Amino acid sequence: MAGFDPSTEANRRLARAGGDPLAEKRRLKSMPTFAAAAEAVLAQMRPGWRNPKHGKDWLSSMERFAFPRLGKLPVSEVSSADVVETLRKVWHERPATARRVRQRISTVMEYAVALNYRDDNPCSRIGPILGPQQDLVRHMPALPHRDVAATVETVRTSGAAPVVKLAFEFLVLTAARSGEVRGAEWAEIDTEEHVWTVPPTRTKAKREHRVPLTRRAEQVLDAARTLSNGNALVFPSPRGKRFNDMALSGLLRTLEVPAVPHDFRSTFRDWAAEETNHPREVVEAALAHVVQNKVEAAYARSDLFERRRRLMDDWSAYVAGSAGTPADDRPPSGPRGRARAVRLDPPRSRVAGARLPPQRRVPPLPAPRLHRPDESGARQPFRPPVPQARRLTAVERLPAPHLPDRCPAHLP
Repeated sequence: MAGFDPSTEANRRLARAGGDPLAEKRRLKSMPTFAAAAEAVLAQMRPGWRNPKHGKDWLSSMERFAFPRLGKLPVSEVSSADVVETLRKVWHERPATARRVRQRISTVMEYAVALNYRDDNPCSRIGPILGPQQDLVRHMPALPHRDVAATVETVRTSGAAPVVKLAFEFLVLTAARSGEVRGAEWAEIDTEEHVWTVPPTRTKAKREHRVPLTRRAEQVLDAARTLSNGNALVFPSPRGKRFNDMALSGLLRTLEVPAVPHDFRSTFRDWAAEETNHPREVVEAALAHVVQNKVEAAYARSDLFERRRRLMDDWSAYVAGSAGTPADDRPPSGPRGRARAVRLDPPRSRVAGARLPPQRRVPPLPAPRLHRPDESGARQPFRPPVPQARRLTAVERLPAPHLPDRCPAHLP
């Protein structure tokens, strides 16, 4: 039809439905593209991420997989078909990456819904179309705990920077995360109480974590203090700043150690489960793991510090290759130290580094009597007395009653 204007007809339909065509026109003019909405979402979420690399990874994945098809589209025009075509190529080839990209696209769409740019999220309907994924979860193999002592010795004798070698050994002895060790500060170290307190801002669980310091761990700190040159960081880089996450990983890669720094937490967990009798709750507390059960977490408020100190003493001795010998002979200091001085340590088992609960001493059984003296005093072989025959009583001599072969007919 000549002179037909689709926009005019759309405005009429909107007006008949009770809408405002002018407000709709202003909304469309201010409509951001998908790329602009994604950058706005990133700017909003970035301050809440502790690792700056997460923001870079978030944006790079969107630029590589989402922006080529969706970037220039108005955020209100992105359909489920567009999202499916964006993810179709990588959904089965790179399942983990595809799931992350889908989640990030969905976040941008939720942002658009919240600001009234659109009414729905197109990512909520594409699961059945893309289909199930067949990827398998493969955990990185942890270094066997029997190789830890040799690995630590290899690092000590390597040509790496001294501060990096000390940081690695401190990471192994404390079973801490790489970021916690690289960001450790002298203000967090209490040499009198022999404890390292990691603040909530630097822990994964966002709560304070106290780490018992063994004698060898404090020797590492003493060596690091001579290299710090007054820096607030315990293990500063040559520029006086915090080491990046590749410092320790690169050290292990250079020495051809088949592990990454985080694997030594798994190694510590395997050692505690296989070679000791320390309770599971103590081991999990040493790893700063959060109790998943909310009811149990509400009551389990103790950090089991003194029991964790015994655990870390055994681990330090095991790493030093001298399991079975005391790892901490320092004089007690402070209220916690005095409490340690009066405690009764359970005996160690034959397994390296293991402890068993106190056992009650059972007296040995008396030796059997093999001889006895006769009238002349000579020792003769002992013979147990022979039971004497006895006469039967009148009741025992009664004949046994006669029992019929079958029951009478009147009995059931």
